[in-house]
Amino acid sequence: MTDRFTIRPATAEDFPAIRALIHQVRINPADLDWRRFVVAVDGSGRMRGCGQLKPHGADILELASIAVEPSFQNQGIARTIIEHLIAQASRPLYLTCRSGLKSFYEKWGFRVLGENEMPPYYLRLVRLVSAISWLIARGETMLVMKLS
Repeated sequence: MTDRFTIRPATAEDFPAIRALIHQVRINPADLDWRRFVVAVDGSGRMRGCGQLKPHGADILELASIAVEPSFQNQGIARTIIEHLIAQASRPLYLTCRSGLKSFYEKWGFRVLGENEMPPYYLRLVRLVSAISWLIARGETMLVMKLS
């Protein structure tokens, strides 16, 4: 918690705002389950950011859907959400991100994985994304990172 916002578990009533924010910031809208999310709310109770811990089977847990309203970015909201979720998560903890965010996530100890280190789920995902031309056109690639 800071003076400007509080982190709390999401409720069913938060789901429309979570979904809208995920679409607004253009990150993966697949598999959004409000029960896995935390939200950052301001003093008036309005959601300003969100994030989740998303399981992929029994042995893969992903830090995912980290999103902050554009007008509230660079105020520590994402950092606080990430730290809250990391504190709750078992290890290993994975994430996927644009290559431009590599140094941002390295602050918490995440490291880029080579294809030979990736669980099959991520290897399939990386191969699929590499075929998507809009990422390549922007000079971005997708990274898979891990915190042990």
